[in-house]
Amino acid sequence: MVSVKQVQVTFDCAKPERLARFWCEVLGYVVPSPPEGFATWDDYNGTLPPEQQDASFACSDPTGVGPRLYFQRVPEGKVVKNRVHLCVRAGTGLVGEERLAALQSERTRLEALGAVCERVMLADGENESCIVMQDIEGNEFCLD
Repeated sequence: MVSVKQVQVTFDCAKPERLARFWCEVLGYVVPSPPEGFATWDDYNGTLPPEQQDASFACSDPTGVGPRLYFQRVPEGKVVKNRVHLCVRAGTGLVGEERLAALQSERTRLEALGAVCERVMLADGENESCIVMQDIEGNEFCLD
């Protein structure tokens, strides 16, 4: 039996590099180095046929713990709610008012990056509240 060692989350999107760089800022992820022989990703991208330029981009957790995120350009836009979404654990280890303050602080930071707050869900349980947001291409994610 084969055991899974790593997971990659793939996003269909309109602008892969832009969305990847947004998620780098959200999660503290990094863009990998360009392929050998190229100083920048722009240099590499310029060598590709036009239909392959800006077609995909990736980022990863610098600690190697979190999943790699891969972004691929698709022709159609997003039209319905995501069936899978990321949860950004901003309030981990905190309870009550401290947790809500941490979530609000992270919400403010992400809105400055272009994210949009969809709704705030306050629950009776101290650790069940979350903020539903959208990234810069309208993909839902949660702050919890």
